[in-house]
Amino acid sequence: MTQFIGFFSAFFVIGRKAGDKMQYYKLQLGCMLILLYIAFIYRKECMKYRNRHKRKVFDYLLPVGMFSVFFDGITAHTVNHPDTVNSVVNMICHMLFLVGLDTFIFLLFLYMRAITEGVPKPKKKGLLLYIPYLINVVAVVAFMPQLDYLEGEISNYSMGISAYTCFAMAGIYIILTWITFVGRWKNIESHKRFGIFSYLMVLGGVTVFQMLHPQALISSIGITTIIIGVYINQENPAVEELSRYHREMVMGFATLVETKDGSTGGHIKRTSLYVKLLTEELKHRGFYKDILTKDYINNLCKAAPMHDIGKIAVPDMILQKPGKLTNEEFDIMKQHSQRGGEIIQETFGHLENKEYTQMAYEVARYHHEKWNGRGYPEGLRKKDIPLCARIMAIADVFDAVSMKRCYRDALPLDKCFEIIEEGSGQDFEPLLVEVFLDIRDKVEAAHHEVNNQ
Repeated sequence: MTQFIGFFSAFFVIGRKAGDKMQYYKLQLGCMLILLYIAFIYRKECMKYRNRHKRKVFDYLLPVGMFSVFFDGITAHTVNHPDTVNSVVNMICHMLFLVGLDTFIFLLFLYMRAITEGVPKPKKKGLLLYIPYLINVVAVVAFMPQLDYLEGEISNYSMGISAYTCFAMAGIYIILTWITFVGRWKNIESHKRFGIFSYLMVLGGVTVFQMLHPQALISSIGITTIIIGVYINQENPAVEELSRYHREMVMGFATLVETKDGSTGGHIKRTSLYVKLLTEELKHRGFYKDILTKDYINNLCKAAPMHDIGKIAVPDMILQKPGKLTNEEFDIMKQHSQRGGEIIQETFGHLENKEYTQMAYEVARYHHEKWNGRGYPEGLRKKDIPLCARIMAIADVFDAVSMKRCYRDALPLDKCFEIIEEGSGQDFEPLLVEVFLDIRDKVEAAHHEVNNQ
């Protein structure tokens, strides 16, 4: 952050020394150079991880923000030099700025939707969210010839129907962005919420000030703050790559444990996918909405590969036995759930993310508990079993019966789904079974995807 502050200071010094030629657009010039710096770094990081980078709303938000700031600076110059600037050029530059500004605010709204509940498609109800923006673009263009250029104490500025419409639509979409943020805050990781709140507050403050004092010409501050905030808080590819490394390390560690019983790691990948599919569908349908926050789902998806970590403490002769286990051997096998919880606490207990550690502990310890109370290690029943473990139980059993093991062949998928259905109300929570069966197509696709890798 000190780099950005340094940039601002340097740019204002340059602007002061440049004299009257930069009097009206030195703020926009400073903001533009900062955005160029962010764009350069972002592009460099995206190229570095290009095989994993998927195009996002931010990939449009950044260039549109730069476009808006550029024409904000151009118009700050043209509106103050009417004697030397062609009136048509002045009008076109203002039109591009106004359209660019509203496009940026509209994309910010889409971005907030994207990180909380998905981008609304321009169909049916979703179309209603796009209509004000489309109307605004038409209005700005249509009424540009009527735009007035007024003199102010600080700077000249433009007023008219095009400007009124632009700021009205900007206000509407800023309010919609706030509504989305406040209404869907549980869909955002907790460590990112304050950052989003901060840059939205700055944008709101800048917008209100600009509306009350149109000659201030400070819109570029709001745009630049948004870009900086979004990049640092959410869209830095290097940070995303660190998260990916963490997931890969956890997956690799869990896979090493899985190889003890002859597995190649496919069990870890498949069960993790089943957990993700089932959890997302539960959230989509509004079940357990107070529990299934973005943090909860992320933690569960990262904890799922660790569910059988306790097998590292089970002798190979038991894990790899080709026949049925004796009662004594099965008692030893059952200890893997309890031992897994202990390993999680010993290994990850020092992490700051206590929610993840607790999630991994519960998944490892309780994923063999049954809805009717006949599971192990504690014989918990119904909702005394943590939700994450109830979800994990279905994924684990489905994959266990669908794949070949040292003591039996794989069962057909139809039979595997029957086993899950028959376990409803006995082994598994009925609601979870119902939803799991409803997403059968997705589960089968995930099953085949991993097996064909």
